[in-house]
Amino acid sequence: MGSRKRKSAELLKEAKKQQYQAVLRNCPTSPRKMRLVADMIRGMEVNHALDVLKFSSKDAARPVEKLLLSAIANWQAKNEGVRIEESNLYVSEVFVDSARILKRLRPAPQGRAHRIRKRSNHVTLRLDSKNVVEEISK
Repeated sequence: MGSRKRKSAELLKEAKKQQYQAVLRNCPTSPRKMRLVADMIRGMEVNHALDVLKFSSKDAARPVEKLLLSAIANWQAKNEGVRIEESNLYVSEVFVDSARILKRLRPAPQGRAHRIRKRSNHVTLRLDSKNVVEEISK
C-alpha cells in the first residue's frame, strides 16, 4: 500500500470513529413501508424519536426502534462517561435501500400464473450530536 493511500485510509478510519451508526440488513418489510417510518424520525432528537416509534401504529416501527437503540448503544460504547442527555444526540441520517426480492408464483385464472415479489430492505441509521454553538448562532 502506498503512503498516499495509507494516509487516506487512516483519515477515513478517524472519521468513522466520530460516526455512530447501526445497520439493519434483510428486514422482511417492503422498502416503501419502511421509508414512511424512516421519514417520521429523520432529524429528530433521539428521545423524541424513540417516543414516536414506540407509539407508532406501523409494524415497521418496531425494527427501526430496535435499530435506534442499537445506534445509541454504539454511541455509548465510543463515549464512555458522557451522559446521553448532555450530548444532544439526534438522528442525522436514515435511509432505506432495497434488499433481495423473493419471487413466488400465484395461480391465476385459465392456467396462468402471476408473479408475487416479496420485498425486503436494508436500513442505515446515523446519529450525530448538535453543538450548542451552532444553536446559538442560528
